[in-house]
Amino acid sequence: MALVDNAVYVKGVRTADPHNLDETYEVMRERAGMAWIGLYRPEPAEVHSVAEEFGLHHLAVEDALKGHQRAKLERFGDTLFLVLRPARYLEETEKVEFGELHVFVGGDFVVTVRHAESPDLAAVRRRLEATPELLGMGPQAVLYGILDEVVDRYAPVLAGLENDIDEIEDEIFSDHREVSRRIYELSREVIEFQRAVHPLVDMLASLQRGSAKYALDEELQTRLRDVQDHAIRAAERANSYRALLQNALTVHATLVGQRQNDEMQRLTESALAQNEDVKRISSWAAILFAPTLVGTVYGMNFDHMPELSWALGYPFALALMLAMGLVLYGVFKWKKWL
Repeated sequence: MALVDNAVYVKGVRTADPHNLDETYEVMRERAGMAWIGLYRPEPAEVHSVAEEFGLHHLAVEDALKGHQRAKLERFGDTLFLVLRPARYLEETEKVEFGELHVFVGGDFVVTVRHAESPDLAAVRRRLEATPELLGMGPQAVLYGILDEVVDRYAPVLAGLENDIDEIEDEIFSDHREVSRRIYELSREVIEFQRAVHPLVDMLASLQRGSAKYALDEELQTRLRDVQDHAIRAAERANSYRALLQNALTVHATLVGQRQNDEMQRLTESALAQNEDVKRISSWAAILFAPTLVGTVYGMNFDHMPELSWALGYPFALALMLAMGLVLYGVFKWKKWL
């Protein structure tokens, strides 16, 4: 159901639970109270109904219907329009899931349009309803509660990312083939987290700059400063995580390159060793072939050979075999084949 929660508050106290939007508008006017309307993936007709009742700008309404917007803060007359990017860490998959929340804040109304499960706005509503004096400060108090919830939910995300980075650092020096891919995935998540939290810091600063102009209560200013401090710390941690991952990727690439160089060197040394063995085998084969050649010539069975009747033929053949072997040995030794 698109209408998740719907209530009218008078001086911080919940006085009515209308069953539909038309009833909400009527009760709000009768009691001069504040309407807090929570929508989850609403139909265009519901968003247009709210827009017509509260005079919302058509560009903000278009953004709320389309979704997939960057985090931002815009003012249209007396209405604030915020796009927030809440996040949550999924332990089972070790992934970060990003949501999208659109918030319209006027003088007597707050309308939230969620496009994801997070953040838990029901918890925000319960917390504010438990402190009527805070909720009695009006729509700005609701906006503070939403911002505080979004920023607080960043802490478990940062803890999960830190744990994943620690695991990556342990695996960098291993020969694990998935390390590069995991570093890349974590880098993408950190960059997406930066896109969510960095604009939030500027948005909170902008709200504080306009606090005097729009008569923001001093207590709310103090609370918003606290939320801003948390957002700044989250942004700084995200920056440090991104730097760590970039260094990890560089170190891993260097180690992979070194391993490849070592492997190539090992293969080269192996090839050189094999080449040396081939040279030695070839050299000894040639040396042994020389006597065989001489013996083969003198072993021919022809009747007419000049050396057959020569008394020194046998020692000459032996000497020739030895001489050819020595000459070949010297040549191969000189060429460092032996």
